[in-house]
Amino acid sequence: MQPNGCIILMVKNMREIDVREVTETVKELVIKANKLLPDELCSLIEKAGESETAELPKKIMGELVNNLDAAKQLDIPICQDTGMAVIFIDIGQDVHFVGGDLYTAINEGVAKGYTDGLLRKSVVRDPFDRVNTEDNTPAIIHTRIVSGDKVKITAAPKGFGSENMSAMKMFTPSATPEDVINFVAETVKTAGGNPCPPVVIGVGIGGDFEYCAYLAKKALTRSVGVRNDNPFYEKMENDMLERLNALNIGPQGFGGKTTALAVNIEQAPTHIAGLPVAVNVGCHVTRHAEAEI
Repeated sequence: MQPNGCIILMVKNMREIDVREVTETVKELVIKANKLLPDELCSLIEKAGESETAELPKKIMGELVNNLDAAKQLDIPICQDTGMAVIFIDIGQDVHFVGGDLYTAINEGVAKGYTDGLLRKSVVRDPFDRVNTEDNTPAIIHTRIVSGDKVKITAAPKGFGSENMSAMKMFTPSATPEDVINFVAETVKTAGGNPCPPVVIGVGIGGDFEYCAYLAKKALTRSVGVRNDNPFYEKMENDMLERLNALNIGPQGFGGKTTALAVNIEQAPTHIAGLPVAVNVGCHVTRHAEAEI
């Protein structure tokens, strides 16, 4: 305590990170995410093709694999809709950013990535005047403060063929797991072939109106090879996947065994009077890439 009554806080062991490093990392991630699908998802697509028995869905799954290979060989995006940039950033509480504003740096990285990477720019400045911003900014940015002195950045470009098929519902506490499964199945059934199935489904359960939607989007950044660590929700994931694949929507909506590749659930505490559920639909190229600074 100083004589004048002011309190001076001594900050020790803070790690400084220049925001220019954030810009470059975001730039690299949005390009990578749009050109290379995670290995686990590629593997699921290949296995799904092998499991199809009817000629048409088997052929379509084969073409999807060929498309992924071509994108890699030609160094081009795996989908013409390179999405709206969604950035998840976990910031260690012992980090101090220097050299500028963090959100400005993130958006500069998105702009550079979409421009230098020759990615389609799909963001408009206003929902009604529809004027393109010409650099795919602003990004959707989700920030979380965590322990430590590291920064983890995940870029998850989201195309709107699948995003438009998403849904949410405010259930009452009397809702059962079967009610939730039915809601997810009805959402996918209504979507049909629009989101370019086979789909990856992110489900958020709990929180409140907006937080369950965040959980559903965050769920799509989890590896499709990793199940929920709570046995109850792991079973729900498996039950949902089985129900979705019984819909016979199939690859690209032409019928078959493979309507969905994976279902990822993220859950959170909620209010005694509610049970919010959000379903974020991802296409077969549900993209994300991450890096740590």
